[in-house]
Amino acid sequence: MGIIVGITGASGSIYGVSLIRVLADLGLEVHGIATEMGEKVMEFECGVTKADLAPYVTWHDNRDLFAPVASGSFPIRSMVVAPCSMNTLGALAAGMGDTLLSRAAGVTMKEGRKLVVVPREMPYSVLHLENMLRLARAGATILPASPGFYHKPENMAQLIGHVVGKILDSLSIDHNLYPRWGVPAR
Repeated sequence: MGIIVGITGASGSIYGVSLIRVLADLGLEVHGIATEMGEKVMEFECGVTKADLAPYVTWHDNRDLFAPVASGSFPIRSMVVAPCSMNTLGALAAGMGDTLLSRAAGVTMKEGRKLVVVPREMPYSVLHLENMLRLARAGATILPASPGFYHKPENMAQLIGHVVGKILDSLSIDHNLYPRWGVPAR
């Protein structure tokens, strides 16, 4: 069963790009949906296009509500939206399904599958916090892109790896992207 990765127009597309690569490297089937702004930010921040990631992911057009991932009968294990813009967060909290990304997230929740939302913008307004709370109450995991520092990161890749590792933890996927507190390194 596959995992959907949604990339929106918030800064921090490196989290979605890294997650796609790690999931593929772990041998998992990855389906991707990028918003129009998500594609632009991904190219601006990472120098990466959807075509560059094609070896790792099956892309679906965000306007295509007939895509397989729009249906609850399609075998998907979970979905991650990383990064999640506040615009997309609001749409998800309101139950909107007018784009493939929001439809797939709604289907993920209605089917009782794991939805992980990685908000990246800050600071949060009361509306942002209420939208996060509404999604959390509906069963989504809210996982802000807030790397830890107890593992004493020495570079940006280790900071990114910590957030991607926490996403994988939330999905119960084993990894070695960061050292565990009190556990010998493997």
